[in-house]
Amino acid sequence: MISHLLATRLAGDVATTREENLRHYARFARRDPELLLGLDPFGGWTDAEVLALMARRCGVSADPFHRHGQDRIDPERTADALERLAEVLGRTAAAGGGVLLGTGHPGPLQPAYAAFGRALRAAGCTLRTPARGERFLMHASEGVRRCGLDYREHVGVLVVYEGPASNNRGEGSRSPGEPVHTHSPQPVRIALAALAESGETAPDLVLGDHGWVCGAGRLGLRAAGFADSNDPAVFVAEEEGQVDVTVPLDDGLRSDCYRLPTAYVLQLAGLSQ
Repeated sequence: MISHLLATRLAGDVATTREENLRHYARFARRDPELLLGLDPFGGWTDAEVLALMARRCGVSADPFHRHGQDRIDPERTADALERLAEVLGRTAAAGGGVLLGTGHPGPLQPAYAAFGRALRAAGCTLRTPARGERFLMHASEGVRRCGLDYREHVGVLVVYEGPASNNRGEGSRSPGEPVHTHSPQPVRIALAALAESGETAPDLVLGDHGWVCGAGRLGLRAAGFADSNDPAVFVAEEEGQVDVTVPLDDGLRSDCYRLPTAYVLQLAGLSQ
């Protein structure tokens, strides 16, 4: 696993630069909403404290004077977090829990979540699919975007699409637009609100990334998933006990790079099919 992580650059010398990491850590410390990802941190979290945390949990350089060039993710920390993710999935499967899957990385990470979903469903878990066709305005630094929620794969991985999504509310059917890369917590909030409005119980686990895990953890739900070295909010959420497991890796590579880590987690969880 370590060799694979290094060869694909999921960990080791990753593509995310030191400059981008430090810029994001500083923005998080200033409570920039785009870097909070829906989290409301309990602690004060100065720049130095965020850097120290990311060095400990992710493996980036702890040297505050290292300001430019290469940064890294420690593959040993990634492998350890994959094992802890397997424990979470194994416990969820054993309990036959309800699971909500969602991603802000519909290209790279969606196949991994779909594989987790298929295995959990085969083990007796219920996969929640709320808010299909829900339309909303997503707020970001570049302005307001008209978006919709829909599902990729039959297993039900919730994804944000540009423009209206397919509609199941009696207004006809439309094809969704292009899937959107987003860090917003709005999608998970909408999905959880739809579950509550329909009288369904909250999921036992939310599996995802970015605003999916931070938004769910902020609401007191069990959450786990992946995060890059420039996403400090997810690691802060884990440190504060608002997220169960955060796996540090480059979250923007080709989807095939994640096949082996996904199979590794499923094997450790006893969910290989």
